[in-house]
Amino acid sequence: MATAEQIKSLIRSRFSDDSERFYSIALQVAAHEARQGHTALAHDIRDLIDAERKKKSPHIIAFPKNLQGLVLTEEPSTPITAMVTPNIIRERLNRVLHEYRQQGKLKSHGLRHRRKILLIGPPGTGKTMSAKVLANELHLQLHTIQVDRLVTKFMGETSAKLRQIFDLIQQEHGVYLFDEFDAIGGDRSLNNEVGEMRRVLNAFLQFIEQDTSDSLIIAATNNPNLLDRALFRRFDDVLYYENPEIEERKSLIANVLGTFIVSRFSWKQVLQESAGLSYSEIDHSCRDAIKNAILADRKKISAKQLLITIKERKGTHQGIRV
Repeated sequence: MATAEQIKSLIRSRFSDDSERFYSIALQVAAHEARQGHTALAHDIRDLIDAERKKKSPHIIAFPKNLQGLVLTEEPSTPITAMVTPNIIRERLNRVLHEYRQQGKLKSHGLRHRRKILLIGPPGTGKTMSAKVLANELHLQLHTIQVDRLVTKFMGETSAKLRQIFDLIQQEHGVYLFDEFDAIGGDRSLNNEVGEMRRVLNAFLQFIEQDTSDSLIIAATNNPNLLDRALFRRFDDVLYYENPEIEERKSLIANVLGTFIVSRFSWKQVLQESAGLSYSEIDHSCRDAIKNAILADRKKISAKQLLITIKERKGTHQGIRV
């Protein structure tokens, strides 16, 4: 159960009418319960917090009709405590959050908080989740711009659409994620470069450099080698994501399986077999094992049973039949 100090802090925050402090401590309690193996209770606590926050959250904004389908809006509920990630990534995300919350203090000294962030790494390593965490922790809506669709559907109009999106970034405070960013951020020196895409990239460079809003602008890419070098200096921070190392894989598996994991779990082969898989692929493997256990009326999952779903996922990942 919650520690004595957490209970006292909850009571103090409630009577001081500090709802954000209350939510933060409640999430710490949920994380504590999850570490103790009480995953059902941890999920219940988080669900209660999410439900209460949604009551107080702003209505989702209505985008112009000509941008509908290009911008997907949501109100994420993923806390930073739910992320299994290297310490360096967690520290960098916390720095973005801290600077955002203290932006007034920075402005008084003529400084700006970090708000233009480039995320680089293979699929499934936490880039999109990072954007969701930032939006949730700052109580902002997340607006995901479908960059590949923007380019293919509106060839010839892309620069104009980008201007509309940056106008919205200025008008509507939020977290804006340019997903699959390399679709417009390609190196202008590549041989297959076309005039239209060169104009689009130049427009983006101009818009992001001129942007002075308080919104967070996040660009995510799987292919940094395709990006134009001029892009990097337009961002306040660049975060590099990788597939999980052995300790992160172990922590992720333990967190997802929770009370399903057997007391004497054979880690060695599981950690060897899961090498090279992304966070997302390992998460899916664990959830597949949980579904198998539920359908078979089993309350526990052994290493052997998890290995089955890991090998299936690895086969899918490598494009081979298992």
